[in-house]
This record gives sequence, C-alpha cells and structure tokens, in this order.
Amino acid sequence: MNSLLASAPMGPLEFSVPVIWALLLATATILYVVLDGFDLGIAILFPLFPEEHQRDLMMNSVAPYWDGNETWLVLGGGALWVAFPLAYSIIMPALYLPMIALLLALIFRGVAFEFRWAAKPHHRKWDLAFTGGSIVAAFAQGVVVGGLLQGITVTNGRFGGGTLDWLTPFSVFCGLSIVIGYATIGAAWLMMRTEGEVAERARRLARPLFLLLIAVVVIISVWTPLAIPRIAERWFAWPNLLLLSPVPVLTAAVAFWGLWAIAKGRHNQPFFAAVVLFLLAFAGLVISNIPYLVPPTIDIWQAAASPSSQVFMLIGTVLLLPIILMYTGFVYWVFRGKLRTGEGYH
Repeated sequence: MNSLLASAPMGPLEFSVPVIWALLLATATILYVVLDGFDLGIAILFPLFPEEHQRDLMMNSVAPYWDGNETWLVLGGGALWVAFPLAYSIIMPALYLPMIALLLALIFRGVAFEFRWAAKPHHRKWDLAFTGGSIVAAFAQGVVVGGLLQGITVTNGRFGGGTLDWLTPFSVFCGLSIVIGYATIGAAWLMMRTEGEVAERARRLARPLFLLLIAVVVIISVWTPLAIPRIAERWFAWPNLLLLSPVPVLTAAVAFWGLWAIAKGRHNQPFFAAVVLFLLAFAGLVISNIPYLVPPTIDIWQAAASPSSQVFMLIGTVLLLPIILMYTGFVYWVFRGKLRTGEGYH
C-alpha cells in the first residue's frame, strides 16, 4: 500500500490536522449514507405499497428522523469546503450537474414529505414527488461516487475536463447501485420498525433486494480494478492482497448473515447486516483512494486549507459534534420500537 507519509508535509501540525478533518469528512459521509439511506429507501419502495394506510405507516416510521439525518450531508459539504477548499473547487465544477440534481431532488423530496400530509385526500401527486425526488437523489449520489472513483482531470490545480466527463457507464451503474442499496436498507428498516402487512411485505421484498445489492457490490468490485489501474494495483499488489483480503471475506460473511436473517424472519438483524455491508463498501472505497480527495492527483495535504484555518474550524466542530451525536441518539431512543397502523409522529 502506498505510504501516506510519502505525500505528507514534514510538520506534525500540517500532517495531523488534515488527517483529522479527513476522518471527520468520512464520518459525516457514512452517517449520512446510513441514516438518510433508509428514509430515501422507503420512498423508493413507495410504489410497491399501494394502500394509503401502508404509506402513512412507512412515512411515520421515519418522520421523527428524516430532516435531522440530512445534518450529516451539511456537515460533510461544509467540511469539504472549509478544510479542503482546493478539492471543493475542483470537485464541484467536475460534478456540477449531478450535485445540483442531488440538492434539488432533496428539496423536492422534503417539500413532498410535508405537503403530502397537508394535501390529503388529494395527495397522490405528492406521493409521486416523494418517490421521484428520492430516486433522483439516490441516483445522483451514486453518480457522484462513480465520477470521483473514475478520476477527475486536473490541470494546474483546476478542473481541466468537460461538463459531462462524469457521465459514463460506470457512473450510471454506480447510481443504479445506490438506488438498489437504499431500497434494501429501507426494506430492512420497515422490517425492524413496523408490524403487520407492511413488515411482512417488506420482508418479502428484502430478500431479492439483498441479492441485488450483493450482485452490484460484486460487479463494482470487479469492474473498478479492471477499469482503473491504480485501484487494481492498490488491491492486488503484494503484500496488499494479503493485508486487504479480510475486507471481501467479511463482506461475503455479512451478505450471508443478512440473507439468513431475512429467511429466519429476524426483525432487527437484516437492517444491521445492510448497515455493515454499506460500511464495508465504504471502507473499500476509502482503501481504493486513500490518501486522495481528488483521485488520482490531489491528496488530503495538497487540498488542505492553512493549518490555522483548519485548527480554528476544528475547535468549533469538536465542541458541537458531540452535541449533535447526543441529540441524534436521544431522538432515536425516544422513538424506538415498532409502529402499528394508525400510530406515528404526525
């Protein structure tokens, strides 16, 4: 594996503070993917639950959390802008269109979530908006990941490519993969948080969705090193092949665990299996690209703001982050347990 020290400045402060910010950025990203993933997922599954009372229960299962979950997207975007302004200035123009689509879709989804309740009984268009906004948001997130993975053209410290460089079969497949992944975690969430016909239908959907998720993980795991030589070298050069082998082994084990838990009708385990599968996939992405923020040219130290700026912002972040985590944990604890038809936050 390439040494991180090879790209790092010699000063301990200049080396360590960008690493801390990179860890915070990674934490915010995975928390957003997991926490907002299940509420995007239930919207993606909306067309498969045709009855109004079923959809009401699905929305009520995420009503206390959904807007708070997007806090982590704001934190991640803010961390990239404040701590790594060079990376931000390159990534945004490179992925401008899918980023704009993502933000507009999230706004549209949020408006639909609130207006659906107010518009009853004439709310069908808001059901469509809720589902459509969530699908577009999930797809755009996958396209952004695919666009980053395949690399961004950088010329003299600026984005040097074209407007549609991100639009490739690989990035489109990554977009579809995220839609499938969010639908899977959404079905697992419904198994855990609801009772009756919604939970049973979610269980029937969870198995094929989990199989699809496993399939896309395998395809991306094969496609990525075949298409991107630097990633192939990272994973298959010796001794990396030996050191990194636990990641695919654990992924296979978690996949079997999830399928077994669904078959046995376990309520909570499928959700946690899906979460761990997302964590392992994210770990694979980090391993493939570390220490680059703008693959394959700009690493975390080259992209970092001045140490004084990073330290100043880090103080506020370190003070506020535990409060956000405690509040998030408190909300999930207060609204724990299963929902029955007719129950909910609204």
